[in-house]
Amino acid sequence: MTQRTEALKGGHIKEMEMVAGEEDVPYEWLREKMASGQVVIPANRNHHGLQAKGIGDGLRIKVNTNLGTSPDHIDLEEELKKLEVAIQAGTDTVMDLSTGGDIAFIRREILKHSLIPMGTVPIYEAATEAVKKRKGLANMRAEDLFEVIERQAEEGVDFITVHCGVNRNSVERLRRNPRIMGVVSRDGAFLVEWMIYNEQENPLYEQFDRLLEIAKKYDVTLSLGDGLRPGCLADATDRPQVLETIILGELTERAWAEGVQVMIEGPGHVPLDQIEANVLLEKKLCKGAPFYVLGPLVTDATPGYDHITSAIGGAIAGKAGADFLCYVTPSEHLGLPFVEDVREGVIAVRIAAHAAEIARGNKKALERDLEISKARKKFDWERQIELAIDPPKARQYRKQRRSGEKDGCTMCGEFWAIKRVKEFFKNSW
Repeated sequence: MTQRTEALKGGHIKEMEMVAGEEDVPYEWLREKMASGQVVIPANRNHHGLQAKGIGDGLRIKVNTNLGTSPDHIDLEEELKKLEVAIQAGTDTVMDLSTGGDIAFIRREILKHSLIPMGTVPIYEAATEAVKKRKGLANMRAEDLFEVIERQAEEGVDFITVHCGVNRNSVERLRRNPRIMGVVSRDGAFLVEWMIYNEQENPLYEQFDRLLEIAKKYDVTLSLGDGLRPGCLADATDRPQVLETIILGELTERAWAEGVQVMIEGPGHVPLDQIEANVLLEKKLCKGAPFYVLGPLVTDATPGYDHITSAIGGAIAGKAGADFLCYVTPSEHLGLPFVEDVREGVIAVRIAAHAAEIARGNKKALERDLEISKARKKFDWERQIELAIDPPKARQYRKQRRSGEKDGCTMCGEFWAIKRVKEFFKNSW
């Protein structure tokens, strides 16, 4: 019995109770949202002690942090430190995208230390195993991939990214519609290479029913990946991307029919004027399934600052209806992030989510901004810091740049606008 099937029956689920309490929404309302597929709660029945999170329509926008090693940099302790920092900075979920070292051991260690939902991309492990054992990615067997998926699900992974929409039809569409950047998704590229070399269909698409059986067994949420997402603005919202979304919409309904929770992954690099259309398109084609976006990044010209670029796009996507924002760090497109990059990325995406919540009329978000404004008026610096999205950084700046005047700051000094004008309105303010 999955959470979705229980929701459809009108049953009571502890994870749903937990999310309803955290979000301050009625349990029955949440149950109906889950039954409709508009909300997911990634919670593998084998992930014990999990702090469940709800993702979807009517809930707070959630943020995800990517962790993981690469073949060039393998340091488990560093990845665990990144996990710790990400949680401290306020991430809602994490994903282990490791491709270097003992991937299975690294995943189990991260999962053991994570009480928040954790996701993976199973083909990373399957591909690296194929290279080691079978002398090449193209020699990976479909059975190898499904064995990895089952193993990760059994260990307690809460959601998995699976690129089921990269099939022979969408790859042919890609061939007929050349791009500047081609395929930028690692997992999408793995599958395209495998399909072309073996002249076979994507096993995740061809054997989708088998994937659903594994998901049902462990109550794993499927994050249907965008393997053909645009890697630059010039490729945004093209035919291959849209066709893949159409395919994912069809697969969503098949998953729902089997009681499996689904969310949809989205682009990518998208100019400002196309972001809302992309969100609306996903919501329409995928029947309101939660939308999980990487960024979107709104310009290609910001190496070193892509956490800012993606936060701009994330705020617009969130306002338009995106439910789940994946962080991007300052080192995006340049290298594996350091611990501090992870922290900066989480804070940036949380700012984007909060800005979107305000625009969506979220009561708690609006109250937070009102309270911090009242604290500023009262020169209550400690309260301002408490309400900040990043209190440690706010406190550090305040300590380092404090004015000689008790209530002042070094920006305005004696010309502090709020204090000067307040004296003239003291009877009415």
